[in-house]
Amino acid sequence: MNAVVAAVGIMLALSLCRVHVVIALIAGALAGGMIGGLDLQASLAAFNKGLGGGANVALSYALLGAFAVAISRSGLAHALADKALALVGRQQARGGDLVGWLLIGLLLAVSVSSQNILPIHIAFIPLLVPPLLYVMARLRMDRRLVACVITFGLITPYIFLPVGFGNIYLNEILLASVRKGGVDTTGVSVTLAMLLPALGMLCGLLVAVFLSYRGKRDYDLARIEQVENVAVQYNPYSLLVAGVAVAAAFAVQLWLDSMIVGALVGFVIFSLSGVVRWREADDLFTEGMKMMAMMGFIMIAADGFAEVMRATGEIDSLVGSAAGWIGHSQALGALMMLLIGLLVTTGIGSSFSSVPIVAAIFVPLCLQLGFSPLAIVCIVGTAGALGDAGSPVSDSTLGPTAGLNADGQHDHIWDTVVPTFLHYNLPLLAFGWAAALLL
Repeated sequence: MNAVVAAVGIMLALSLCRVHVVIALIAGALAGGMIGGLDLQASLAAFNKGLGGGANVALSYALLGAFAVAISRSGLAHALADKALALVGRQQARGGDLVGWLLIGLLLAVSVSSQNILPIHIAFIPLLVPPLLYVMARLRMDRRLVACVITFGLITPYIFLPVGFGNIYLNEILLASVRKGGVDTTGVSVTLAMLLPALGMLCGLLVAVFLSYRGKRDYDLARIEQVENVAVQYNPYSLLVAGVAVAAAFAVQLWLDSMIVGALVGFVIFSLSGVVRWREADDLFTEGMKMMAMMGFIMIAADGFAEVMRATGEIDSLVGSAAGWIGHSQALGALMMLLIGLLVTTGIGSSFSSVPIVAAIFVPLCLQLGFSPLAIVCIVGTAGALGDAGSPVSDSTLGPTAGLNADGQHDHIWDTVVPTFLHYNLPLLAFGWAAALLL
């Protein structure tokens, strides 16, 4: 059996059986390494080599957690939540659901904006979502719906709009990788190439919102109150400081391209202003880091997993085997390449990292099968994005879980990974396959 297939299969199977994702990643990596011809020592060496790649993201998560707790102490997000709760009371008296729809619209708009208008990616989630959990519980809103809404906003903009993170993915990674494979991309509209896959994502969102998770779901309000102080005291000064800290953190992040420094600057502003008492800063900082620690360790382990897969050389072998099965069928070829992209991205957890890997093999295969340059861009771009929404180790799923599981009532695998996989990867696969044949 191919080592990549085995490793990803083991990792997913253990995760679905509620084994912790970090343990599942380690077990899958070691098993895949040994199946791929590496001994235990070589597998561990490759795993350890890859761990450093996730350190920056892990530290970013930890500092964002500390910054999020500081914002929580200021009352900024709770002021927003209190306004929403007041609206909930009035709307419930009238029997309407306007607040729920406004909340969904707000989260969708912020998620989309985090990829282009204000490219902060997942940084907003631990700041905005936890204080809104009480409002969601009062509305009896299914958090799986919220996970799908946020994940849509984190992924769809960068696979379709060449702005912000989309410029990096579409122009600097996707088109560059296709050109490196020998395809002339002059005049190729990357937006047109990815239009149908993006529409597939939209269809998945509509199904999640209006069909799958339209019903009500109950959550324990007492558990939310234990972790989110719903009676936080705030005043105009604390709200002003919070606004300045958030603006400064985002500005520094955009200037230096560093979530670490941005979150640190925001936390320092809270400490110096007195909103966070200096003698409490250490405990508060530790509390915030604990909140995001699991996500950071998952990202570190995911990089180790990906390094073992690369060390086996089985990714190229998997693609080569698929080429033998395809023959000269464009339909079968496109489907096989997309499925391999799904498998690779699910294991690596990053569409940005998987595109150069799959493009090196897919582009020559696409040329051999006679696909147009537009179709080749579509196949490689979709193959890279597939799996991002449904991978247990992707920040597009880890981010929503970090916010929605602040009170321990949202399971990462069954409440984020499985819903997003079903609602986004399946339509992305279908629409991407159709686009490859039509373009």
